Amino acid sequence: MALPGGRFVMGTDACEGFAEDGEGPAREVEVSPFRIAPTAVTNAQFRAFVRATRYITDAEAAGSSFVFYLQVEVQRRAAIRQVSRELPWWLQVEGACWQRPAGAGSGIADRMDHPVVHISWNDAAAYCAWAGLRLPTEAEWEYAARGGLAQQRYPWGDAFEPGGERCCNTWQGHFPAQPAPGWAPGTVPADAFTPNGYGLHNMAGNAWEWCADWFSPTYHRTTAVRDPLQERATGRRSLRGGSFLCHESYCNRYRVAARGSNSPESSASNLGFRVAAPAAAAALQ
Repeated sequence: MALPGGRFVMGTDACEGFAEDGEGPAREVEVSPFRIAPTAVTNAQFRAFVRATRYITDAEAAGSSFVFYLQVEVQRRAAIRQVSRELPWWLQVEGACWQRPAGAGSGIADRMDHPVVHISWNDAAAYCAWAGLRLPTEAEWEYAARGGLAQQRYPWGDAFEPGGERCCNTWQGHFPAQPAPGWAPGTVPADAFTPNGYGLHNMAGNAWEWCADWFSPTYHRTTAVRDPLQERATGRRSLRGGSFLCHESYCNRYRVAARGSNSPESSASNLGFRVAAPAAAAALQ
């Protein structure tokens, strides 16, 4: 999608997130015209990249990746190491990667239109280099996610379920042990749900999306007001949008102004990406 850019109010002064995320102060910034893909990169698109380059992802090189425990078969869970006592719902699963999302025995044949996951920032950057594209900056991502709306909480407005309509793929039920009947933790097709005002799908929930910036909690206080970009290395890269694991009781980072981060080599069953390009680039698919 070709977006005109311009000035918009980025960030928030509301106290809805985590202080360490640095969601504010809200400020007016300006972004230049740019293009951004209508969906996250899918399994089919990433497979084309791997087939063309024989690229090995960070998860494949490491031999494991992090998987939410309810995505792993019950009989296999007891033998898999938990990441930490603080995050007992994450399991480090041998063999888990983009083409085996839950480890050995799992696959993507029935989800080629889902966002590719278990993707590190390094993997996303490699895909972009191959495709002649780039990752969006945080400012571009938020401008795009807002869809032309000013200071609304979500890409579609201020109400989470306007008129009772479900607008994104976030946790349903009681996190982390009781999913709602009929819903299972995991991704849905990348073009699911009604797009926002700019024609972009799933700018909230489904899978986290890597951005070009290094992450800093002082982002809104230290970056430029025109085409802001955190270029100073901090050890963590920025993530936006939240995922299917987000819920207001635990991680409400599916709001437009919310921010996340992880180390560039990290991968998990809810980490993906979306691509962007300069305004003069050809249309993105």
